[in-house]
Amino acid sequence: MNNNFLDKLTVVILTYKTNEEILNNCLNSIDKRVKVKIIENSKNFENKEKFLKKFSNLSIDCTGENLGFGKGNNFGFRQINTKYAFALSPDTILDKDFFENIKIYLNEKFEFSILGVNFYDEDIKKNGHRSYGYFSKNNLRKEYNETLIEVDWIIGCAIIINLDKFIDKIVFDENIFIYFEDFDLCKTLINKGKKIFASKILFIKHIGNSSSIAIIPELKSASNRFRSWHWRWSEFYFYKKNYSYFCAFRKCFFKLLKFIILMFYFKIRLNEEEFVKNKYSFLGLYNSIIGKKSFYRIEN
Repeated sequence: MNNNFLDKLTVVILTYKTNEEILNNCLNSIDKRVKVKIIENSKNFENKEKFLKKFSNLSIDCTGENLGFGKGNNFGFRQINTKYAFALSPDTILDKDFFENIKIYLNEKFEFSILGVNFYDEDIKKNGHRSYGYFSKNNLRKEYNETLIEVDWIIGCAIIINLDKFIDKIVFDENIFIYFEDFDLCKTLINKGKKIFASKILFIKHIGNSSSIAIIPELKSASNRFRSWHWRWSEFYFYKKNYSYFCAFRKCFFKLLKFIILMFYFKIRLNEEEFVKNKYSFLGLYNSIIGKKSFYRIEN
């Protein structure tokens, strides 16, 4: 393989006190000739020297605070000097031929803003979704060429980005703390007349639900509150930004009523877990509707 292709690429991995084994598995699947930049979304990356000693292609920077997914990744993009960034979640494992196959896209003949990956068939069946999709059910799969599909959106756990296409390397909307960043990025590019592609030959395995919070049993409740609040906040924000406030309100108003009803129902039934989940879904959606910023945080 021509190393010149790999010299144009940096893998950017955003972490937040990520499990050591999960991160090791991810890093071990990356070609050692490719530069890797870990962006730790806190003040300190544990076992920093241990990781740097093990992976000679690795560098690590800390943001100083939890900036969220979009702002944290944007921070990372500004720390690198390659044309292409590969924004990769730590709970992923790349196919052994990933970097052999990626070289066909890292050339001047193929112009793209962002490029998505592919899931194995068994993972699609297990998780119930592909790594790409369409905003409209009427859209059909569009074959761009023998290795690419033209799509409406690609999943955010693994996105290859041409940083030359983004002013000041600001790729993601920093108003979104977490969730819907990938949909928002794709919709924004489509609105600008850009095409979104997914590769048929770049395979990854996405474990999912493997953040430091999600995998710690005693923090399961905090993780559920966090996800419920932010998912609903980001959902309304996405529709408001990319369609209209009226469209967002129409899509989400009955969900708001549903959450209120379910809160009372589960409170009466003494089901605290379901009560809390619906309470935080309501709070996230309500705060987004009234225009408040995405402020809810938990400490790990």
